[in-house]
Amino acid sequence: MAHRGRPREFDRDAAVTAAMHLFWEQGFDLTSVSQLKAAIGDGISATSFYAAFESKEALYKEALERYMVIYSDLTRSLHDTAIPPREAVFLALQRSAKMQTGSGHPKGCMVVTGIVGPNAANSGEGFQLLRTIRNRTRAGFRSCVERGIKSGELRETTDPVSVSVAIDCFFQGLSGLARDRVAPAVMEKAVSAAMGIWDSAVDRTVPGGA
Repeated sequence: MAHRGRPREFDRDAAVTAAMHLFWEQGFDLTSVSQLKAAIGDGISATSFYAAFESKEALYKEALERYMVIYSDLTRSLHDTAIPPREAVFLALQRSAKMQTGSGHPKGCMVVTGIVGPNAANSGEGFQLLRTIRNRTRAGFRSCVERGIKSGELRETTDPVSVSVAIDCFFQGLSGLARDRVAPAVMEKAVSAAMGIWDSAVDRTVPGGA
């Protein structure tokens, strides 16, 4: 009688990365458990899948956390008060545009693509994390604008909320441009042009004002 061997074990680290790329490319709603199992490979069964990850949403949250571990440095400048505020904003936009158009992973931003779909308003942990990340980035832009006002670079009458939201709109729009395969060189120029949002608030009455 033939003896059944032990089920093949899969590499969990590689599995989460594969799931991250799939969710990044397709979003939560369009990614099925069958597709996730196929991406993980090694013939993983539904039973093994749920035993390892509990649910599709739990795996999504874990994949999103992996994404942030890898790419959170892209916007770290927004929260670094040692970097001049305009430079901090420019670096965040520039680095994000470069990553989103890069190779070796899906185009665009996983945090932004997670907004779309019927489940975007879901109250689950993965979707709460999406909102937390987006709110933190928006708060980073606002912090930079407020620092610019405090330093005298920007006019005292500058509204930090509207300016930071305008910059954040461009930041989130980078994902759609990247997924449409807009050339990296064009994206780079667009980032420089978008800094006009900041420059329009510069106090030109002070020495050194643009």
